[in-house]
Amino acid sequence: MRQIHVRPAAAATAAAALLTAALTGCSSGGSAPAKADAKVGGGGSGGGGRAVTVTVTPRKAGEPVKVAASGGTLASVTVTDGHGGRLSGAVSHDRRTWTSDRNAAPGTTYTVKAATRAEGGAAGNTKSTFTTAAAGLVNKVDWRPGDDTTVGVAQPISLVFDRPVANKAAVEKQLKVTTSNHTEGSWGWMKDWSGNDRVDWRPKEYWRPGTRVTLDARLNGTNSGGGGGWFVRDYKLGFTVGARQVVKVDLDSKQLTLERDGKAVKTFPVSGGTPGADTGSWRGTEVLMAKEGTIRMNSETVGLGNAYDETVDYSMRLTWSGTYAHAAPWNAAYFGKANKSHGCIGMSDANAAWLYEHARVGDPFEVKGAETKGQVALNNGFGDWNVGWEEWRAKSALR
Repeated sequence: MRQIHVRPAAAATAAAALLTAALTGCSSGGSAPAKADAKVGGGGSGGGGRAVTVTVTPRKAGEPVKVAASGGTLASVTVTDGHGGRLSGAVSHDRRTWTSDRNAAPGTTYTVKAATRAEGGAAGNTKSTFTTAAAGLVNKVDWRPGDDTTVGVAQPISLVFDRPVANKAAVEKQLKVTTSNHTEGSWGWMKDWSGNDRVDWRPKEYWRPGTRVTLDARLNGTNSGGGGGWFVRDYKLGFTVGARQVVKVDLDSKQLTLERDGKAVKTFPVSGGTPGADTGSWRGTEVLMAKEGTIRMNSETVGLGNAYDETVDYSMRLTWSGTYAHAAPWNAAYFGKANKSHGCIGMSDANAAWLYEHARVGDPFEVKGAETKGQVALNNGFGDWNVGWEEWRAKSALR
């Protein structure tokens, strides 16, 4: 773009033409910086008529937009996209630079307007546009819990990405969690059970009932890195934490107790997994992921051959590997006496119906027992609670 310098002695008609040129300068995606020179009014002695040169860089996605003034200062800057969205930012202490507080997004046209003041005091305005290159690859996010839901006290925020995330720190910096009571928590990265990259945010301890939580994932304009592609949208969700409910499952005594606010509400007999590497139940904290109702359970889907093929009522999913709490009337002879399932926690129809009604997605199931086959993995459902706090914090990309 041409740089335009206006001399005080210029004729009025020439000044008008130069002002028009300054306000309509534009450039599109490329390596050269976008520049727009403000025609300043006034004139007179002491340099009051010198133009303020405004430079916009770097004109590409994945970096903040920077606006710099030479020969004067910035009174104000606005950066808007083609959809009316505004890129907010701040002016430096000396008012010579302005920097957006987030990155430019790919495939977006931005209009930059700057009000300036020359060193001699005269005011001016400038306008320029630039367009960032479109994203070659796009990364997307699947998240839990759902927006505007009420969840149990163990529910983490969980984001699973469609494509690999190599720039984990850059992504994590864009994820802001706000709570109504300043809950302490941390992000932790892992491979999801699906094999995709995943990051969860969990509190140091179970949520306090009534906590209101908001996730503001300002990912638009962030590069996943390593061929994972760009994020081209933001994500925002909010949820509320319900009553403190903990389901305690003791597979030694074969009893299940639902506690609410630290008090036992109901205890009834159950039967867990038959001891063994293939059929035993997992121990540790498993979070209720979903209430799936009546489903078909086929042993072939979990690598157990033709051991069973049943229609199961009141099914409550606890892990991705296929652990459920559910009605199991065919095992009635073993409730409270022996662990004889293929890994699930079975109970009578009546007790399963009661638990299905009262349990909430996000409630922790704390399972213990000598006959269990091992501790549930972090990524097998929401096993986040099965490591200590310091170990969990170490999984953040920003530690």
